[in-house]
Amino acid sequence: MALPSPISVTPVALDHIKALLDSRGKPSHGIRLGVRSKGCSGLSYTLEYADDASGFEEVVELQDGVKILIDPKAIMFVLGTEMDYEVNKMEEGFVFRNPNEKGRCGCGESFHV
Repeated sequence: MALPSPISVTPVALDHIKALLDSRGKPSHGIRLGVRSKGCSGLSYTLEYADDASGFEEVVELQDGVKILIDPKAIMFVLGTEMDYEVNKMEEGFVFRNPNEKGRCGCGESFHV
């Protein structure tokens, strides 16, 4: 029996990830998702291009060969998270809907579990 994916990605986020990877100008293994200590609530999400994969990352394979590599230190913080991409009047960017969050700071930059 296959285990469920640690994160899900909406079609809008997938399209944006593909566009970022296509416009990079050099081959990428995928996008690396992590968390780091930051902000008033403790943690923030990080995204970066992944030039290669380490043997310890969780790899989520999406459509069209797109991969998200989850940093092993981040996996317990992102299980069950939905990654989306939103555009509104004031900002646009990736949005993470994480059922494990216990709270967020007022500015939305950081969260805690």
